[in-house]
Amino acid sequence: MASTKPARGMRDFLPADVRKRNYVIGIIKSVYESYGFEPLETPSVENLETLMGKYGDEGNQLVFKILKRGEKLRLKTGDGRHELKESDLSDLALRYDLTVPLARVVANNKNDLPKFFKRYQIQPVWRADRPARGRFREFYQCDVDAIGSSSMVVEGELMSAVSDILKRLGFTDFTIRLNHRQVLTDILDTAGVPEELHTDALVAIDKLDKIGADGVATELSERGISDVASTMLMGIFAETQEILNQEKDINRTIVANLINIVSNETLTELGQILKFADKAPILIDPSLARGLSYYTGAIMEVTVPDLAGSLGGGGRYDGLIGMFGKEQIPACGFSLGLERILVVMDEKNMFPPEIADSTPADVLVTIWNEETISSSLKLATELRNQGLRVTVYPEAEKLGKQFKYADTIGIPYVCVAGDDEIKAGKVKLKNMKTGEESTLSIKDVASNVKI
Repeated sequence: MASTKPARGMRDFLPADVRKRNYVIGIIKSVYESYGFEPLETPSVENLETLMGKYGDEGNQLVFKILKRGEKLRLKTGDGRHELKESDLSDLALRYDLTVPLARVVANNKNDLPKFFKRYQIQPVWRADRPARGRFREFYQCDVDAIGSSSMVVEGELMSAVSDILKRLGFTDFTIRLNHRQVLTDILDTAGVPEELHTDALVAIDKLDKIGADGVATELSERGISDVASTMLMGIFAETQEILNQEKDINRTIVANLINIVSNETLTELGQILKFADKAPILIDPSLARGLSYYTGAIMEVTVPDLAGSLGGGGRYDGLIGMFGKEQIPACGFSLGLERILVVMDEKNMFPPEIADSTPADVLVTIWNEETISSSLKLATELRNQGLRVTVYPEAEKLGKQFKYADTIGIPYVCVAGDDEIKAGKVKLKNMKTGEESTLSIKDVASNVKI
């Protein structure tokens, strides 16, 4: 017998789940649009060559590749006369994120897009990752990106928008960690990490909040970074952690600590971002790495207490669009993880009552008997025209069963139109919570339904 469970790392969403998701997505869209960002959608499937080589070695391993179709695959595997290559088996893949597809779209449509292109995109992505709390193989990203400007105003607006979203959702204890790829480069150079091992070092450092300092030190060693360099790096990040535990002037202290390591230009950029997003709870964190290899400037990540990993992250990626064409176009973006936001909101009971306790309808219209079905359907239409959400019980069963069904699915009111009510042009309205019943004209039903 076939399993009824969805594939590992994927989920079915029942009505209550979908309502919560739509609530969060609605707020995200509303805030993004209030900042002037436009909607964009891209295909679920991309050419494999579009995705590979953009995320680093670890990211490449998590791309869901799609086998070639039907006869083409059989022709390649059936002759037995040559050794198969990966390109013989797969030329397409499910999208890994929304940033690389955006870069492709901009490169492909640059003559049709404005000089400064601001877009948001809320769609699912797929990663062949190991499922964990808040981590799935299919999940939604809520991206916002600004294309065409190198100004730190872009970073400031992105962080302000993300901060506004989280505050509207009810988050009060989040932090936007901020760093810069050049800060990390300067720290790695100071520690004596060879340039050719910088990417390996960043992949390891990106796991500080997941595997701890000892785990990162072990991985640095495994990736060929000397013990001397590793010790210096861990020392710098330990000192950073001590500063982060302070309560006053944390950002100023961290910047002062970096003056002898990091260029003035980079520190100025960080200062500008802090100024342009002064209402967002930003914390400069030199240990923040973000493992994706396409970042070139500022990098950001949102964290909350009691959640390993982040609610979202992003950064500047000025070189990515140029991979798809001759022109280098500056770009910066931020991605909120819908699934992790939902996990935290569920665990902390952050959904408003009208969402957490929502029901499929405001009123259930009963069917008195077979002869009154048309009258019940007409009544439902009239109530919908009054702005109510109305469902009709589909069968002429005993009223007790119809009331019980309404109670089971949480519908707060039941409207009964029996023979006597139909003749009088009235209906009987029952409040399922209080048991109170009243006989009303149809035009008065909506004003008596307290939603």
